[in-house]
Amino acid sequence: MAGTIAEGVSSVEVVHKDKKVVITRADSKEAVIPAAYLKTGRHCPPFCIQPMQIAKGVETIGELEVLKYLDTAQPTDESYIGAPPVMVVDSRTPEWIARGTIPGSVNIPWNRISIDEAGGFPIGEELAAFTRILINQFGVNKAGEIWDFSNAKTLILFCNGIWCGQSSANIKTLLRLGYPADKLKWYRGGMQDWVAAGLTTVNK
Repeated sequence: MAGTIAEGVSSVEVVHKDKKVVITRADSKEAVIPAAYLKTGRHCPPFCIQPMQIAKGVETIGELEVLKYLDTAQPTDESYIGAPPVMVVDSRTPEWIARGTIPGSVNIPWNRISIDEAGGFPIGEELAAFTRILINQFGVNKAGEIWDFSNAKTLILFCNGIWCGQSSANIKTLLRLGYPADKLKWYRGGMQDWVAAGLTTVNK
């Protein structure tokens, strides 16, 4: 059974891996949070509670804002030219994606766009993969050693919840690279809040 998400919002239709998915809200008295997200006791570090604002200029958003961005990330019709200007990014690793993700999101594991413990950017094949993500998925251009973010997508990043540092680490890496703060949005509550709100997930 599906319930209304918010006043004036009954559902949101997205495309996830070439299939249409309708995001709704569970409306059953028997609906519960999935077992994978029930755990509250987590050792810090590494599972430390994240601040409400991860960096200056980066907006922290909630479920309704994520839904609006998901709607923006979808082509409006068959004549849509070019890639949508928005991407919702699930920063978690594949074993977590298998437990469910937000429909319409794209999985880019956090360690694919991260810096090392010494604060250095990746080298070799890891750098090549990092560069491909920036150019092919995020819409960043590069001329020589200069990154051009003028056509970069607005990214909405999330991970498991307020205790998960994967998406926040990615945001810090992107900012250090020069990604504009106003093009980065952070869904701090992540999957734990998403499922607690009873919103639709997909497992593939």
